[in-house]
Amino acid sequence: MSLKETIETEYKNALKSKDKSKISTYRLILSSIKDLDISNRSGPNKKETDDEDIKKLLKKMVKQRAESIDIYKKNNRADLLEVEQNEYDILTSFLPKQLSGEDTKKICEKIISELGAGSIKDMGKVMGELKKQHADEIDFSKAGSLLKELLNK
Repeated sequence: MSLKETIETEYKNALKSKDKSKISTYRLILSSIKDLDISNRSGPNKKETDDEDIKKLLKKMVKQRAESIDIYKKNNRADLLEVEQNEYDILTSFLPKQLSGEDTKKICEKIISELGAGSIKDMGKVMGELKKQHADEIDFSKAGSLLKELLNK
């Protein structure tokens, strides 16, 4: 079953259970997917929307939620924080599990030694290789700061 079909099934289940927070989040996801479909069909590079496109969209939505969560925590807005956290949890459930910080560090160290990277100038090479090998598993915002730390030693 494709990712879109899975989301639609979850949406139908949320409608049956009358879970308002899930219903609104699934509607948000499905409308974003529909927008993506439209933009993919109406451009110079026409193509069908696939699971990879949807994963990119979900990652973008997760990043937005994470930024909002940080802002709400700083401003003590528990009411808004709860809504964003619920959306974040639902969105991340459709993405592959992210590696822990320790596992990410091990992978970064391994790639640095494989490429012979010795300074911050090599960060682009290392990031490129990370994206090639572990695109869905690593949070690249955390990996970036980790790489800076490792390459500045």
